Amino acid sequence: MQIEYKILWLDDQIDSFIDDEYVDEIKHYLEDEGFEATIDTVDNATDFFEKLDKSYDLILTDYHMDKMNGDKVVEEIRNTSKIFSEILFYTARGDLKDAKKLDRISFLETISSGATHQQMVVEKIKSLITLTIQKFHDIVVMRGMIMNETSDMDNQKLEMIKQYIKNIEVDKTNDLKNDILNEVNGHFMKKLECVNGDWKTKKNGLHKLIKDNFVFSSDYKIKTLSWILNDLLETDFSEEYQDEIIKIRNKFAHAKLEIDSATGRKYFKHGKDGITFDETLCKNIRANIKKHKINLKTLKQKIDT
Repeated sequence: MQIEYKILWLDDQIDSFIDDEYVDEIKHYLEDEGFEATIDTVDNATDFFEKLDKSYDLILTDYHMDKMNGDKVVEEIRNTSKIFSEILFYTARGDLKDAKKLDRISFLETISSGATHQQMVVEKIKSLITLTIQKFHDIVVMRGMIMNETSDMDNQKLEMIKQYIKNIEVDKTNDLKNDILNEVNGHFMKKLECVNGDWKTKKNGLHKLIKDNFVFSSDYKIKTLSWILNDLLETDFSEEYQDEIIKIRNKFAHAKLEIDSATGRKYFKHGKDGITFDETLCKNIRANIKKHKINLKTLKQKIDT
């Protein structure tokens, strides 16, 4: 799972869920959890199978529709398309006792109609979303998401920097260039002292050498991003990006997975600090990634104009 949470919803009466704002309720529920929510709604099997792919985290459908039943949907999703996303079948008819019970497939019999049926379906959807999010909170899964999302944003940030610098007058960037080069020169002078000093003469010099991350530092990208934002008279979010994205990413990149023998709690340990991944922290991290993806998208649109 990534920061985007996708739902595919098939119901020949889907308009009733849309008109009564239940689809929006589910979308807001996901957004409150820090996800970018995408809910694709269709009212017929043809459109459903055209959209169906492995990108969806949750698939929703009425078990009984004209020219289509749940068993056929399961067959197509699991056996033909080889898609193993969570699925929820719901019905107001109360006749699911013979339905096939398969892994990652849930069933809901509301035995009601109208608003009561819709409300029960929505509550069940929320509970399934909560279930998938709890799986997402696993520390290893969370680490993978953070590394993937921040890597994508780093690439996007670099491309925007290249695009902006390419399209402005060279003289305009002289101060920024000289500022960065002076910092680089200062860093290299310090590194040269290390090369000819402790790294070379001390027995543990190799240990100190391999811990140095100067070459891979993103500080200069952040510095240039800040310069571009100020040049465009836009709000400078570079410091927040550094604190909320880069520092978190770097901690994960160099952290070690630990398991508390007494409680079984998993956490990553960075240096002397242990980071506990509870629901609140996971939500905050997702919200920060979502926020800065929007910031970068807005900046890209500004640069393109």
